[in-house]
Amino acid sequence: MSGETSRAAGTPEAAHGAGIGVIGIDHVQLLMPVRGEREARRFYGELLGLREVEKPAELAERGGCWFVGPGDAAIHLGVDQRFIAARRAHVCLIVADLAAARAALAAAGAPIVEDHANLGIARCYTADPFGNRIELVDASDAGFTAS
Repeated sequence: MSGETSRAAGTPEAAHGAGIGVIGIDHVQLLMPVRGEREARRFYGELLGLREVEKPAELAERGGCWFVGPGDAAIHLGVDQRFIAARRAHVCLIVADLAAARAALAAAGAPIVEDHANLGIARCYTADPFGNRIELVDASDAGFTAS
């Protein structure tokens, strides 16, 4: 594109200078295998405590499910015929109490991988039933990326 775009002072775009003006993340999408909705509901809904929201009718026939939580936490699970788990790429969820989250994961038989990076923050990793990596960070350390 040529030419300059004007930005009003005080807008999120003006605060960050160049770029397209990203002001947030609406949702993150993870993949799951065909017919994985039951397991997704058990993990994301029952274990993690996220609330399932109905997909728009125009997208429902594609399969998958959408979940939301407090704040801006929104995760869409999409179906992929050639599913491969995201074992490094991941979502990071903030939890109120990491110790309680670890206990709930252990009771449910979900994997828990401790963080040994010595960053001085309370976090660990788990995986959804499909092998997608999920990072959990204690609320007391939320926002560490932007620090």
